[in-house]
Amino acid sequence: MTFDLTSLIWLFLAVMLLQPLLMGRWYAVRRAQAIRAIERLHASRVITMIHRQEKRSLFGFAVSRHIDMEDAQTIIAAIKDTPEDMPIDLVLHTPGGLALAAMQIARAVEAHKAKVTVYVPVYAMSGGTLIALAADEIVLGEFSVLGPIDPQIGGLPAASIVKARDSKPIEHIWDVTLVLADVGEKALAQVKQGAVELMTPRMQQAPAEALAAKLAGGHWTHDYALTAKEACALGLPATVAMPLEVIKLMTLYPQPVQQSGVEFLPIDVPRQRRV
Repeated sequence: MTFDLTSLIWLFLAVMLLQPLLMGRWYAVRRAQAIRAIERLHASRVITMIHRQEKRSLFGFAVSRHIDMEDAQTIIAAIKDTPEDMPIDLVLHTPGGLALAAMQIARAVEAHKAKVTVYVPVYAMSGGTLIALAADEIVLGEFSVLGPIDPQIGGLPAASIVKARDSKPIEHIWDVTLVLADVGEKALAQVKQGAVELMTPRMQQAPAEALAAKLAGGHWTHDYALTAKEACALGLPATVAMPLEVIKLMTLYPQPVQQSGVEFLPIDVPRQRRV
């Protein structure tokens, strides 16, 4: 069989088109194997929400994933599908996202009767931290970070908008600022109330309210990196002991997720912890 130049060009184009699909499938199989191995080792159900921020290799288009309603729907379905007496390991890697979706996921996590452990190999900011507040245990790496949960109004911190309104006589304040400040006050109250609701099953009311006020009250910038040491000092149920198998799982997400950032496997056999 002979190939002319045109055939070689078509073959090259076919390889270029198929290569991302084949690599994507290869990584999906590897991830499924790694998730199943963790499930057997921990006798748990593993759910991942990985939002990578890299660029596509094709044309360099930026791809940014955030917590959205699709994530909420999928994770809630996975939790509801998990037997009540089976622990859940939730691996989070996210910059945050839609507050409504994050709160729905957090409530589903809090409602699960068996232990829920949230693993944060690198970071879980904003809505990711809100979800972590609902867990029985937060496992961090040595350099993993959480973040504030202060609400943002039109890209601006709600607490800062309220502070700007209160810094001037009302007759000198633009009407739009007054409206934003009113919405900001409501958002602050709602986020604090939601955080307290998530934490009180595992924490006394007063410490939960103090922690919610600290995380949601605008004491830091929204992208402030809350270290493992600070998280423990604030009273979060955090430990610094990231399992090697979770770290290895993260290496299987080298490209941005094309569809949902959530993956889990169907229940097939009982998990038994290895001794």
